[in-house]
Amino acid sequence: MTIGKAPQVFPRSEYLRRLAAVKAEMARREVEALVVNNASHITYLTGYTSLSAYVPQGLVVSVRDEEPTFFMRRMDAPAAHHQTFMGRDKIVGYPEDLIAHPEKDGYDKVIDFLVELGVDGRGIGLEAGNLPADTVAKFKARLPKARIVDFTRAIAWIRGVKSDLEIEIMREAAAISDAAILRAAEVIRPGVREADAAAEIVGTLMRGVNGKPGTALKSMYLCASPRIGTCHIPWTEDVFRDGSQINLELGGCRHGYVAPIMRTYSIGAPSDRLKRLHDAQVESLEAALKAVRPGATCSDVAVAFNRTLEKAGFKKESRCGYALGIDWSEPTASLKEGDMTELKPNMTFHLMLGNWVDEDFGYVISESIRVTGSGVETLTGAPRKLFVL
Repeated sequence: MTIGKAPQVFPRSEYLRRLAAVKAEMARREVEALVVNNASHITYLTGYTSLSAYVPQGLVVSVRDEEPTFFMRRMDAPAAHHQTFMGRDKIVGYPEDLIAHPEKDGYDKVIDFLVELGVDGRGIGLEAGNLPADTVAKFKARLPKARIVDFTRAIAWIRGVKSDLEIEIMREAAAISDAAILRAAEVIRPGVREADAAAEIVGTLMRGVNGKPGTALKSMYLCASPRIGTCHIPWTEDVFRDGSQINLELGGCRHGYVAPIMRTYSIGAPSDRLKRLHDAQVESLEAALKAVRPGATCSDVAVAFNRTLEKAGFKKESRCGYALGIDWSEPTASLKEGDMTELKPNMTFHLMLGNWVDEDFGYVISESIRVTGSGVETLTGAPRKLFVL
């Protein structure tokens, strides 16, 4: 018995639309075949979300074929049959003897396929920035007549403007994020282990809301006193105490798409310093949201936040956010001063306003947002308050 197709998250037409945009960029760069190895880009083009990028894999997009061809470890191929929109003949599982082989790997099968396509001597795109140098060298050595074109971030920029179908999935992810933030307010208490609270929060991220479960667990950072001056520490073996502050960052996930959110909690009355920073950051967040509109730039949003915060006597050194989508962030636009990327409808960002002021003091608040035709939609919707427990 063979594995069947899972219910498709997006219709076939949506994937073909995305592929058409990639092929248009390939044509602009005179690329006849493109090897995609970035896992997020593979999700975008096929719907595949299983973990298999721990070994070489490559999605070959050819201008000649409607569907791409996916090369991967044989044991992972059934997952691709199950999750992707492509036909069975477009999923190629390479043999196990290429795993931990001293001289060859799965990319050799990809190169063999490119030779069969007859594209040696033509433009071949590689996401070279995501590949080891010796792998790039292998492509050049085995395809000596090819013109290798770096395609590292091209698909990331194409992903930047979401379809309405993608936005709906991101709204579902955002609803899960909100539920997890509220669950955290219920379970963070003096004497409770950080690990036990984290388990409850993670349970919400998995169970989801409105009949829509989380489909993966992405990063979650629970930075409790005395670790609130840093940003990316997970839960520890410690317990919460009276007077503890907790900075929480998490993101609900639906079919690869993530909607992050950050909120700050205080067990007992917060310090005056924390209250003042919270009030200033919320005011500055609202100023940033007012600056979001088509035609504005990422820099405009950052300037609105930074100038408002500075008037209140505070400063934030890190950027104010980044492009958002599959697997959390997209390595393209940043909400920082000097980034002149123009905002367009259906671009999405994590307006990330974490502020790590000193080694022993920080504060977090954020929203996942969408640029609309006239302004901004806030995808996440948990109360913008300092949660006092």
